[in-house]
Amino acid sequence: MGGTSSTLKADVLVIGFGKGGKTAAAILGRSGKRVVLVEQSERMYGGTCPNVGCVPTKGLVHRSQRRRPEDPAQDWYARSVQEVQETREMMRRGNFDTLSSIDTVTVITGRATFADPHTVTVVTRDEQLSVTADTILINTGSEPVVPDIPGLATSRYNVSSTELIETATLPERLAIVGGGYLGIEFAAIYRRFGSQVTLLERSDRIFGHEDDDIAAVATHILVDEGIHIVTAARVTEVRDGGSVATIVYDKDGEQHTVEVDAILAAAGRAPATGDLNLEAAGVRTTRVGAIEVDEHLRTSQPHIFALGDVRGGPQFTYLSLDDSRVVLDQLTGEGRRSTADRVVPRTVFMTPPLATVGLTEREAREAGHRVKIARAAVAEIVAMPRAYAVEETRGVMKFVIDAGTDRILGAALLSIDAQELINTVALAMRHGVTAAELRDAVYTHPSSTEAFNGVLATVVRTDEP
Repeated sequence: MGGTSSTLKADVLVIGFGKGGKTAAAILGRSGKRVVLVEQSERMYGGTCPNVGCVPTKGLVHRSQRRRPEDPAQDWYARSVQEVQETREMMRRGNFDTLSSIDTVTVITGRATFADPHTVTVVTRDEQLSVTADTILINTGSEPVVPDIPGLATSRYNVSSTELIETATLPERLAIVGGGYLGIEFAAIYRRFGSQVTLLERSDRIFGHEDDDIAAVATHILVDEGIHIVTAARVTEVRDGGSVATIVYDKDGEQHTVEVDAILAAAGRAPATGDLNLEAAGVRTTRVGAIEVDEHLRTSQPHIFALGDVRGGPQFTYLSLDDSRVVLDQLTGEGRRSTADRVVPRTVFMTPPLATVGLTEREAREAGHRVKIARAAVAEIVAMPRAYAVEETRGVMKFVIDAGTDRILGAALLSIDAQELINTVALAMRHGVTAAELRDAVYTHPSSTEAFNGVLATVVRTDEP
């Protein structure tokens, strides 16, 4: 860092180049507001999703599915990594250029730390800046959590998800510690590329949030792909050897070991707030470090907002985008939009993907609903010929419906195109479209949405009145 120092005054300061922050910065900048956006790394213009999250990993999902048995695993993987990184670089440049081209927006690459509720100190490669703003948006995202397992953090075989997808060498034997969304997706990707994959999950089963019937089908698909899933496994130690790492774990009172050449700790992500010095700003955080916000995303300081992963809750880039809409409505709109009425779909990008929204059957009953269940295996949904056309008939579809009102309470779609279908279901739920209306709608042919015609006509049980 050089010895120079300067001061900037902005209408809006955005800390973090994530989806919510960049969207708000662009809209406010184009409206004439003086906006300063600070991002600590030039590798993260655009945020987690296009750089180290959604886009590169789903690019690898796509390329892993295209590999044929006769294609050399290492060559195919190396080429896939290169292609995915090229896409990432293109999107990174596009994100930066979009904002930097706006006359009233200044992008600074450096680390921001609060000095007081309206001021941050930004340390760049060449200087130290003081940035003062009337309104501040915090969009710093989250960071991986490394479990406190002896030997794991210091193991030379321990890799983050970012390091893994940037390495052109395909692991021959990959262990994944943690069976959440990240762990399952990476297990599916690397098994299809040709790695031997062991998934170690501490709970009694993976897909712990889902109903038993959905979890059973999804788990069977992963096992059938060749993924070795060990549940109720408590990892106790990681030992480095000359060419491998040995993972020691307990299961059913017995000690087991597995030798691997790469370990991915998939124990979740924590809000990235540690370096912000939020105490100086008077911004309160929760026990796990997330920034406390109200339903309008205001923090304990009314002029400071938190968007995306940093505020806790589900960690999806599309929620960060919607957060920007909530904040913009507070700053430039009527102030009515909030986070309280969201219907949030989610997808695990295994093959085929598992997409869910709303309540499970178990949750619906616990909430006091009398429910009816529509459910069918994809292979048995005659109204969905697309599944046969693309040779992907694995999976199951399930709807949880209020028996009295016919309103959709939730759905789990494990099928080809589920990541798209679930958005239609979520929209139907948001606007009160009944199960019968969704069932009897006119859909193009052959398409996956036609499955609604079939599965919603297959009511397998209804609670007694």
